[in-house]
Amino acid sequence: MTGSSMIECDILVIGAGPAGSTAAALLAERGLDVVLVEKSRHPRFHIGESLLPRNTELLDRLGVTDQVRAVGTHKPGAEFVSDATGQEVKFSFAYGLDKAYTTSWQVPRAQFDEILFRAAEGRGVRTWQETRVVDVAFPAKARRADGGRAVVEAEYSGERVTFSPRYVIDASGRDSFMANRRGNKTANRENNTAAVYAHYRGAEFRTGEREGYISVHLADDGWFWMIPLPDGVMSVGFVGNASVFEARDGMRRGKPAELLAARIAASPTVSARMQRAERVSEVTGTGNYSYYASDNGGDGYLMIGDAFGFLDPMFSSGVLLAMSSGELAADVAVAWLKDPARGVRAARRMERTMRHAMGRIGWLVYRINTPALRLLFMAPRNTFRMRDGIVSLLAGNLRGSWKSALPVFAFKTIYHVTTLLLRLGVEVAPKRVDGERVGVMQAAE
Repeated sequence: MTGSSMIECDILVIGAGPAGSTAAALLAERGLDVVLVEKSRHPRFHIGESLLPRNTELLDRLGVTDQVRAVGTHKPGAEFVSDATGQEVKFSFAYGLDKAYTTSWQVPRAQFDEILFRAAEGRGVRTWQETRVVDVAFPAKARRADGGRAVVEAEYSGERVTFSPRYVIDASGRDSFMANRRGNKTANRENNTAAVYAHYRGAEFRTGEREGYISVHLADDGWFWMIPLPDGVMSVGFVGNASVFEARDGMRRGKPAELLAARIAASPTVSARMQRAERVSEVTGTGNYSYYASDNGGDGYLMIGDAFGFLDPMFSSGVLLAMSSGELAADVAVAWLKDPARGVRAARRMERTMRHAMGRIGWLVYRINTPALRLLFMAPRNTFRMRDGIVSLLAGNLRGSWKSALPVFAFKTIYHVTTLLLRLGVEVAPKRVDGERVGVMQAAE
């Protein structure tokens, strides 16, 4: 179609990642006319391959759980490995307070995202791939009562395409289409990190009871992920403060491959597992890793998933946050179409919910490089069910519950006490008794 064509719809969703495809599918289920535009073409490479158990509830709702299981690697938990001590500690999702969902999958994101995209298509969503949105204009509030629509300009096959939706959902991911246009996207100063990552074959996979676990290796000035994927592929990435990358000039000079290789070589626990590894993908570097928009939308539009905010992926929360925001966005859009004022109120409630969820997992992310939190993670204790409460959080219980309130509060209290003791020079590191580590956070299974 050419620029002279005007394509009307109820909802236009920008971006067909987990957030956009989820929102589009759920809106189409309600009988709305939905258009979903994607700048690239599925399948396409994406990072963030580790799902959480709570993702399963949304996958069930979309009817794609079996498809995800078929392309993924079973994930029963996570392990933390310390470069400083060589210690390895596992956290099985089965420990969690919520027993409804205790396992998940590591997935090739190209296949996973395409599954969600096809699920939206299967519900009647009109999809446009290789279509890049370049401009958007919203009608004045006075025109809303007269059925005024937004005008969204996009480029497809070298031609201009114009969409005319009643409501716009921005799920453009890290492109943050609306936030960048409004100038209200800011880096998260509490967690100003950058990342460099790639895929490898020949890396050492965990076996036995830790088979399928995601590994988080704690380095001196950051952390690594090692995510086992099907067909012998391992996703390996390093995340550190931006100053770490700038000091080594890896990102600044456009040499992420050299930087990642150097970081792997400097980590005794990661390099031990990479002795026979061969890189099978390009190395990608990403700066300005964590950010938020000042709000999640305005009159006639809503920002969801990474288009609203992105959190350091240490605890694999990204896809769950994206899909959860897509689910909530469907409710907001329906409310707005019935009554714009009601829709604005629903958007504000959604924003509070998502900020709360990101804050719960962010509390851990912001502190993972502190000696106190690393000490507690490497010597977990289950008094007041602290370990089980933290495992529930790591499994995706991001909204909280009455069952997790006391365990998480107890853990945070112990963290603050441990921080104080460390500042005072008090010895709180775990000691060995009969060959086992015990101490501030003794394991109790």
